[in-house]
Amino acid sequence: MRRKLAVAFGLGTTALLAMSGTAFAQSDAPTVKTVDEAVKTLGTQTNLLWVVIGAVLVIFMQAGFALVETGFCRAKHAAHVVSTNFAIFGLGFVGYFLVGYAFMFGGYSTSLIGYNHAVGSSLIGSGQWVFLWKGGFALGDIGKSGGAAVAGFFLYMVAFMDTTATIPTGAMAERWKWNAFVGWGVFCGAVYYPLFGAWTWGGGWLAQVGNSMHLGLGYVDFAGSGVVHAVGGVAGLAGALVLGPRIGKYNRDGSSNTLPGHHIPMAMLGCFILLFGWFGFNAASTLAATDIQFAMVATNTALAAAFGATSAMFWVMWRWGKPDPGMMVNGMLAGLVAITAPCAFVDPWAAALIGALAGVLVVFAAVFIDTKLHVDDPVGAIAVHGVCGTFGVLCIGLFSNGHYGAGWNLTTEGSAAAKGVTGIFYGMNPGLGQLGAQALGAVVIWTVILGVAYAFFKIQNAVMKGGIRPPAEMEIAGMDMPEMGALAYPEFMEADVLVAHAGGSPTNETVSL
Repeated sequence: MRRKLAVAFGLGTTALLAMSGTAFAQSDAPTVKTVDEAVKTLGTQTNLLWVVIGAVLVIFMQAGFALVETGFCRAKHAAHVVSTNFAIFGLGFVGYFLVGYAFMFGGYSTSLIGYNHAVGSSLIGSGQWVFLWKGGFALGDIGKSGGAAVAGFFLYMVAFMDTTATIPTGAMAERWKWNAFVGWGVFCGAVYYPLFGAWTWGGGWLAQVGNSMHLGLGYVDFAGSGVVHAVGGVAGLAGALVLGPRIGKYNRDGSSNTLPGHHIPMAMLGCFILLFGWFGFNAASTLAATDIQFAMVATNTALAAAFGATSAMFWVMWRWGKPDPGMMVNGMLAGLVAITAPCAFVDPWAAALIGALAGVLVVFAAVFIDTKLHVDDPVGAIAVHGVCGTFGVLCIGLFSNGHYGAGWNLTTEGSAAAKGVTGIFYGMNPGLGQLGAQALGAVVIWTVILGVAYAFFKIQNAVMKGGIRPPAEMEIAGMDMPEMGALAYPEFMEADVLVAHAGGSPTNETVSL
C-alpha cells in the first residue's frame, strides 16, 4: 500500500510540474512595466474597498444620530423623533440618487479609486466659475467613467448627504409635521445639499478661488465641517426660526425653561456610535488606503473628540458646579465636528486644541442661542453643527501646517501650490489667503445657504394646509400617536395621552413628559 501511494504521489507531482512548465512557457515573463501595472491596479482596488468600508461606517452613524436626538427629546415624542431619523436615510437617498449626485459631482473624477473620467460637465457656469453640474442622473451612463468606482464613490457621498439631512430633525424636533419633514428629506438630497457641495467638493467656484482670486488653495474642507455640518446646522436654524419654540419653552418675560430629554443613557450611547462612525467619515476621506495620512486623520479625530468632551465637562463643572451629561455629549460632538475639516492638515497638538476650544465654544453657543436669540433647539444641533462646523472651517486657515495637500483643488501656480494647505500660524503667505478662502466659504454658508433653507421652510409653511407645525393640542399630548399611529412607550399613556383623548386639559406635569 505504501509503495502504491508513493508511486501515485510521484506521478501526480510530475504531472503538476509538467503543467506548470507549460503554463510558464506560454506566458511572458513578468517585467517592470507589468509588475508596476499590477501594483497600481491592486492599489486602486484596495482604495475602492477603503471607500466602501468608510461609507458603511458613515451610514451606521445614522443609528447614533437617532439615539442622540431621541434621548434628548421627551418620551411623548420619541417614536416620532426616531422615525424622522430612520426615514431621512431613504428620503435623502432617493433625491440624491435621482438628481443630487449629478448636480454635485457631474464634473468630478479621481484616479485613486479608478474613477478616471467625469460622468458629465458643467450645467451652470464654466471654467473657474461653475455653479452646478450635470451627468450621472440616477447613476446612468457611469460605465465610461469607472462603473463600480463611480458607484462606490456615490455610496460614500450619499452617506455624507444623509448626515446633513438629519441635523434639522434634532433642531426642529417635537413640533414638526411628518408630511413637512418628508418634503425636507427629498429636497435636501436633491437640491439643498448638492448646492454648496457642487461649489466645493464638486470643483465649483469656491474650490477655484485659489485660481480665480489667489486665495490660498481655494476653499478646503477635508471631510465636511462646512460642506456637511455647517450646511446642516444653518438648515436647522432656518427651520427652528420658521417653526418657533416648543410650547412651554419660554416664559412671558423671555426667560427660558428646561424641557429635559427622557433618556440620557440613550443619548450617550448614540454619541459613542457617532464617534465610531466618524473614523469612516474622516479617515476614509483620503479616498486611499495607500495614503498613510489616514492614520494621522484618525488620531486627530480621536484627540479632538476626547478633548472636546473633557473641556466641556470641566467648563460646565466650573460654571454650574456639576457636570452636565448632555453637555459632555455635545462637547464630544463639537470636537468631532470642528476637526472634520482640518483633520488631515494639522498636527496632533492642534487637533487637541481645536477639540478643547470647540468643547467650550459649544456651551457658549448653546446658551446664547437659547437665552439670547430665543431659538428653541432641543438637542443643540445648531451650536454643535452650525457654530462648531464653521469654527472647523476657519481652523484650516489657522492651524494647517503645510505638510499635506499640495496642489489641492488643482491649484498649480503661485506660492500657495508650492506647499500643502497652510494656515496663518505657519506663514502669512499663503496662510492669509487660505484663511480668506475659508472665511468666504463660511460667509456663503451663513448667507446664501441659510437663505435657501429659510426660503424653503417659509414657502412650505405657506403652501401646506395648517403650516408645517402641528396643532397645539397634538404637540402637548405628544406626536407619537396622532402622527405615527404608535407610541414609543405605551406604559406612559395614562399620563398625558389619556388626558388628551378624554378631552381634558393636561396639567403642567403631563405637559413636561
